[in-house]
Amino acid sequence: MEPKIIPVQPFDMVIFGGTGDLAMRKILPALYYRDKDKQMPVEGRIIGISRAKITQEDYIAQAKAALVEYVAAKDLDDDTEARFLQRLHYFTLDAKGDNGWQPLIDLLAARPQVVRAFYLSTPPKLFGPICQNLARKNLITESSRVVVEKPIGTSLASAQKINEEIGAVFQENQIFRIDHYLGKETVQNLMALRFANSLFEPLWNHQWIDHVQISVAEAIGIGGRGEYYDSSGALRDMVQNHILQLLCIVAMEPPVVFGADAVRDEKLKVLRALRAIGPREVRQKTVRGRYASGAVDGKSVIGYMEEEGVPQDSITETFVAIKAEVDNWRWSGVPFYLRTGKRMPERRSEIVIQFKETPHLIFPKNVNQVRSNRLAIRLQPKEGIRLYLMTKVPGPGGMRMRQVPLNLSFAEAFQDRFPLGYERLLMDVLRGNATLFMRRDEVETAWSWCEPILQGWAEMSEKPQSYNAGTWGPTSSIALVERDNRTWYEEGY
Repeated sequence: MEPKIIPVQPFDMVIFGGTGDLAMRKILPALYYRDKDKQMPVEGRIIGISRAKITQEDYIAQAKAALVEYVAAKDLDDDTEARFLQRLHYFTLDAKGDNGWQPLIDLLAARPQVVRAFYLSTPPKLFGPICQNLARKNLITESSRVVVEKPIGTSLASAQKINEEIGAVFQENQIFRIDHYLGKETVQNLMALRFANSLFEPLWNHQWIDHVQISVAEAIGIGGRGEYYDSSGALRDMVQNHILQLLCIVAMEPPVVFGADAVRDEKLKVLRALRAIGPREVRQKTVRGRYASGAVDGKSVIGYMEEEGVPQDSITETFVAIKAEVDNWRWSGVPFYLRTGKRMPERRSEIVIQFKETPHLIFPKNVNQVRSNRLAIRLQPKEGIRLYLMTKVPGPGGMRMRQVPLNLSFAEAFQDRFPLGYERLLMDVLRGNATLFMRRDEVETAWSWCEPILQGWAEMSEKPQSYNAGTWGPTSSIALVERDNRTWYEEGY
């Protein structure tokens, strides 16, 4: 059955930071694809805002070049491109000051009834000032929304400050804290897997599951972002948002309905149930590492300390592994092993549900080792689901057994393009559907759990452990799992 495309209502999407990398690489291509699928009305307008003193013609030329670079060639067509580029407007203005606002005010004033989405693709320090200016300029209507990118702060206090500044201007139901991971089809499919299949729900608890692994590995380094990344690190950059959101979806109770507050209420319960890792426990339950020089995909790469913009006294981590525990009835005694890092052997985001061993083995001891069942959910790349089962090897020779996967490849099953995460999320913003966005209490509770870990690392005053680029992290991350008689799942797909 072909998916039904439901157009959104007329809108004005104002992108602050409209000439930036995120806008050109992700936001505009995502909107182009929605235009191509006829989901955007003729009256939809996209308005780029930045300090760059360029003309509208220059901006359209930049946008066109971005489409050529970031949209698959087979998806580019002249009609869609022309229609999309006609939607674009551009204004130079001072987001924190008063200069240059009038042309934007005049453009928006002609259509006060349409949805206004203000996308803040800017550093977090500008979130508050931009929101205050939007209020002073009387640009906020009842149907206005504001979209803010991660990171929401670098600590609990800074997150609370940002949330206070935005909340002073917008109502909570108007604020869309975007995490592009939640827009991925495979992440959304986690909820379909759990709550649309009666097969799994009876087994989704401590009685049948031994442990859970969540790995988000990147083959790339920090690129030219040395100054930014060194003030962040892997825990702030990935764990506090992406990985904890994945953990919540795996561990949450079934919501009453698939709605914004119902889903986010259940995720919040998981975050509140996470067992605190205090400063004294970080050495036993966490590992932080930093890539040294090595080879990734056959190519030699430099180490983190040689990257441009990284200070020589840096103690920032590019890898983190954590043993997390959820203190509730469903997950009592089930560890969640979390892992993320840069310069790993490959790009891979994956969730592994490891089931417990069979309670009694009826087969002779000389039978090949019987391995417990495993559910592997690949979020990217090669998106799909594999359920590993034991089966008899065909032929004579007794009961010889081998573990083989039942494989659901999304590419083979659906034979269609996988939409970008931003495509779904941007349309949800325009519809006012906040189900896949983080609520304020989620963000702050996640920070409350992460901060003691950061504090413990600071008190240890130790540099991150070194690992060669192209490996799966420091050897101590292996020990983190193996001292529980378990091992990281690193098989190919």
